[in-house]
Amino acid sequence: MALELQFFGTRSTWRDVADAARTTINKDAGNGEPPSTWKKRMLLAEHSPVRQLIFRWKWVGLKSWVSVHLVRHKFGIDHFVSTQRSDRTGNDRNASRQDTPVSHECIANAQAIMNISRKRLCMQASPETREAWKMLVDAIAETEPELASCCVPECVYRGFCPEFKSCGYAKSPAFERAVAAYRGGAKEN
Repeated sequence: MALELQFFGTRSTWRDVADAARTTINKDAGNGEPPSTWKKRMLLAEHSPVRQLIFRWKWVGLKSWVSVHLVRHKFGIDHFVSTQRSDRTGNDRNASRQDTPVSHECIANAQAIMNISRKRLCMQASPETREAWKMLVDAIAETEPELASCCVPECVYRGFCPEFKSCGYAKSPAFERAVAAYRGGAKEN
């Protein structure tokens, strides 16, 4: 079974985010869509109103062990994973392989998506987990490019690699371009 992503989009709007931001500075709600530059600044600042932006998606055919990697994330995200219980599936759970496909549905806010990206887009993450998460970021990019541009590996976010065993990316010209693009400077090629 091939891995498939079903992206259900956002459950809220940038207007909701902007209104929450205005509440925090004692201003009345505004109107209209905030500009892209404001969205990017809010996401980079990681101010609390970005948690208003909620997304829902589902992986179908995700390997069980990849699902286990993703379900480790618990702040700002809820997971709903298909059961492998023998009394529900009719299959002996003890005989199931770790690559048994599962359905894994999530609902998460923008902050959680950025946080998870730091770990799951890292080259130290398994290629299969990185692939699944990249599918989500690519789907988000179609409607929320500002958020997708803030979904970067930990090294790009921090400006250095904090891993005990680095993959070497943080010493490459591609890394420098990625950091500049993330920070809003040069475009990443």
